[in-house]
Amino acid sequence: MRPQFRAAGGCPRQNLALQNIQARTRMVLSYLFAQLLLWVRQRPGGLLVLGSANVDEALRGYMTKYDCSSADVNPIGGISKVDLRRFLAYAQIEYGLPVVADIVAAPPTAELEPLVDGAIAQTDEEDMGLTYQELSEFGRLRKQAFCGPFSMFCKLAAAAVADGNRDPKEVADRVKHFFRCYAINRHKMTVLTPSYHAESYSPDDNRFDHRPFLYRANWTWQFRAIDTELELLAKHQARTDEAAAAHQQPNSTAGTGSTTGNDLLFFSGGNGGGGGGGGAGGIGMSSAASAHQLVRQSSGLYLAGVSGGGVGDGTGQLTVGLTKSHSSGGYSRMHSSVLGKIKDRTGVPV
Repeated sequence: MRPQFRAAGGCPRQNLALQNIQARTRMVLSYLFAQLLLWVRQRPGGLLVLGSANVDEALRGYMTKYDCSSADVNPIGGISKVDLRRFLAYAQIEYGLPVVADIVAAPPTAELEPLVDGAIAQTDEEDMGLTYQELSEFGRLRKQAFCGPFSMFCKLAAAAVADGNRDPKEVADRVKHFFRCYAINRHKMTVLTPSYHAESYSPDDNRFDHRPFLYRANWTWQFRAIDTELELLAKHQARTDEAAAAHQQPNSTAGTGSTTGNDLLFFSGGNGGGGGGGGAGGIGMSSAASAHQLVRQSSGLYLAGVSGGGVGDGTGQLTVGLTKSHSSGGYSRMHSSVLGKIKDRTGVPV
C-alpha cells in the first residue's frame, strides 16, 4: 500500500499524512539552516526560526503540530488574518509597496498539495470549511466576549435576524463546525510557538489564554441548546409572518406576532420593553439584562448595515441582552475543581 495525494486519488487521511510529512520536514530543514547559515559565512552564533501561523489557523487547528507550532518566535501569532491584511494594505500605501497588493489578493494556501494543470489545487478556506472573516469574528466572540457555542450562536443569530440576509440555521451550522474543530485541535495550543500579543483575542494556551485544552467535541448541552433555540426561532418567525399577513387584511385585529410564553427567544427583548427600543421583531435589550451583557461593534461579517428597527445602539452595532444566570461572563453550569485547590474557575463555556 502506498499513500497518495488527493489529486492522485488518495483518501483524506492519505492526503493529510503526506502534507504533514512535508510540513514537518520544512521545520527540520529550517532549524538546520538556522544553525548552519552563520557557520557557512564564518560568523559566530546561530539564528532563531520564525513561525508564520496566525490566530485564525491556531483557533481552527489548521496547522501541523511540530511544524508551525515549533518555531522559536512567531511575530504574527497573536494577530488575525483580517487584521494582517489591513496592516499589509496600510504598509502598501504608507511605504509605497505596490507589490503588496498582489500578496493581499492572493488566495491563502498551505501549498502542500501538488499543482493540478499548473494551478493551485488547495486553498485554506476550502480546507477549513470557514472563511478567515468568520474565524476572526468567532475568535473575538470566544475570547473578548467570553462566548461558548450557545451564547455565540445567540449573539450571531440575533444579528442575522436583524440583518435579514443570513439564515440562523446556517449560523448554527457554522458555529457548531467551528467549536468541533476547536475542541478537537485545542491540544495544539499547548505547544504553540511564543508570539507577540498585539491583541486580546489570542488563543495562546501557555502564556495568554488559560482555558482547558481538552473538550468534548460534541458539546452535548450547548449544541442541543442551539437546536432548541432554532426551533423557537422558526416558530417565532412563522407567527410573525402569519400576523403580518393577517394585518394586511381589512378589519384585522391580529396582534403583532411578538413572542410570548414558553417560546420566548433567548436573545429576544421580551415584550419590547427594554433598552434597544423594541420595534417590530422585538430584538432589543432584555429587561433582566445585567452587567454581563454582550455588546460588540460589528466587523462587517454579520452586522453590515444594521441600524434601527429594534436593534439598539446605532448603525453597525448590536446589543444583545443576557441575564446574569445565562451569561456570567460567557460561562456557567459547569466549573472545574482541580484536587480541591481551584474553586469557581471557569470551565466549559456555555
